[in-house]
Amino acid sequence: METLQINEVAPRDGFQSESRFIPTDQKVALIDALTATGIARIEATSFVSPKAIPNLRDAAEVVSAIQRRQGVDVTVLVPNLKGAERALACGVDEINLVMSASDAHGRANLRMTPDASLQQFANIINTVRGSGVFINASLSTAFGCPFEGNVPEARVFDLIEQQLALGVEGVTLCDTTGVANPVQVSALCAQVLKHFPGVPFTLHFHNTRGMGLANALAAWQVGITRFDASLGGLGGCPFAPGATGNVCTEDLVHMFEQMGVNTGVNLPALLEASATLPDLIGHDTPGQVGKAGSADRRHPLPAQA
Repeated sequence: METLQINEVAPRDGFQSESRFIPTDQKVALIDALTATGIARIEATSFVSPKAIPNLRDAAEVVSAIQRRQGVDVTVLVPNLKGAERALACGVDEINLVMSASDAHGRANLRMTPDASLQQFANIINTVRGSGVFINASLSTAFGCPFEGNVPEARVFDLIEQQLALGVEGVTLCDTTGVANPVQVSALCAQVLKHFPGVPFTLHFHNTRGMGLANALAAWQVGITRFDASLGGLGGCPFAPGATGNVCTEDLVHMFEQMGVNTGVNLPALLEASATLPDLIGHDTPGQVGKAGSADRRHPLPAQA
């Protein structure tokens, strides 16, 4: 199986909901450190209204200042046409569009239904087309909605088909509130790979109920090789009740590397970057490998009593 692609989302998904603003130069320093770890793609920020998410008000400054490294794509979340135009002006490699698979979550998170989101996608894609910028779409609540409950697989397939018809090139399936389980993940991932061969699918799991790594493993076992993750386990959807942090990047990398699966990521360098987070954000992070160390870490014997 091919090398996994680990996509880092902490600079956007993690920082957007922090209680204090992370200074621009510190964001840039963290992203530059992450690009040196072997991470394949970094979601650097979101070109969203500063009123909506004040912590990302420096989006253009961040993207303009970070070091570009060959082999590491810089992606940004784009909520609307104006955001897409700002992102293109900064020379990003990829834009990430977001919509929900459920009407209720779409209204709560984006103030629009899935149908309205698709209409907005069409306008954005028409603007981006021909620029060379990759167009990815994230489908929130693909495994269940905190307001509506189950989201039928047929609904997910239909929305993916409509996204691709508009010109979307890659799709991220998001377990927005951490309701998915490994059996469900295996079934849905196997079906989307079968129905949409050649489409690069990314899986975005939250660890709300402690099943994030198990779900990632289940997705990999049926052929998924692209995963979003957040340094330290930061993040969580601010518009979904109880949606705590994303799957932790260093925990995910550690799991796969211990299994002998190549992630292309330098785990010690990743842990060094993660160790800077508590001072940066002012609180501890939920990641576990950063606290315990790698499973192959050895300790001296305690002194004899």
